[in-house]
Amino acid sequence: MWKLIVGFIAFAAITLWVLMRSGPVDMGGEHAAQEAMHKDAPPAAAAAPSGTTGAVKP
Repeated sequence: MWKLIVGFIAFAAITLWVLMRSGPVDMGGEHAAQEAMHKDAPPAAAAAPSGTTGAVKP
């Protein structure tokens, strides 16, 4: 049992060391990916002219 505890502590220490050496790590979730996705998207009003339904008249 004590080997599991020592192994967990060693694994956690190595993980923290690697994260600290890799530079700034953002643990804030997916907000960075959402900003990147919406940055290049056109505004919704410019996507379709007003008054059109998208249906083709025969």
